[in-house]
Amino acid sequence: MTMALEDQHAVERARMVETQIIPRGVTDPLVLSAMKEVRRHDFVPAMKVSQAYEDHPVAIGYGQTISQPYMVALMTQLLQLHASSRVLEIGTGSGYQTAVLAKITPDVYSIEIVPGLYERTTAILAAYGLGADRLRLGDGYQGLPDKAPFDGIIVTAAPDHIPPALVEQLKPGGRLVIPVGPAGATQELLVLEKNSSGATQQWNILPVQFVPLTGKAQFPHTTHREPRP
Repeated sequence: MTMALEDQHAVERARMVETQIIPRGVTDPLVLSAMKEVRRHDFVPAMKVSQAYEDHPVAIGYGQTISQPYMVALMTQLLQLHASSRVLEIGTGSGYQTAVLAKITPDVYSIEIVPGLYERTTAILAAYGLGADRLRLGDGYQGLPDKAPFDGIIVTAAPDHIPPALVEQLKPGGRLVIPVGPAGATQELLVLEKNSSGATQQWNILPVQFVPLTGKAQFPHTTHREPRP
């Protein structure tokens, strides 16, 4: 990539932050810095690089999208992270949200259920200091108990209910940021915070529309049964 093109992308990132993100109320300096630094065009398909810094989601294949820049910034701010936070992301997707989180704290883990996305994103995120030990291929509905508890958990696809395991894996004072609602319809972006006694408080932030969380989230009450003889 030429220096001139890289400079142009830097200008586009700065404009994105100044025109799309700050005016909508995202003010956390760590979040704004991360949004200015992470090269969003690295995470979109080559044929859609021209759309990387536009104010909308971009399709990335496998029925998935890279979220609108503002939504990435808002959800990151709602986590209330600091440099030593431990964070779990459910739904690595393009890897862009993961890279933004990693600019704030190095202690980031992410789970992706789609093998093709996992393989593509693992290669891209290596450049952002996230090795394969930080990225998992699997169903994020049950969280990541071997690395719990977490200061923050962010879910980038929508289940129709809050997965209990994610609440259990929050530290006291930790936050879960998650869209919840039916597939293909308007959902609600929620923040759930756990206090020191284990009780939780929940806030509705705004209506959203995310792709559905797949895997066990679609069939939470099913159990394996052996076939009858």
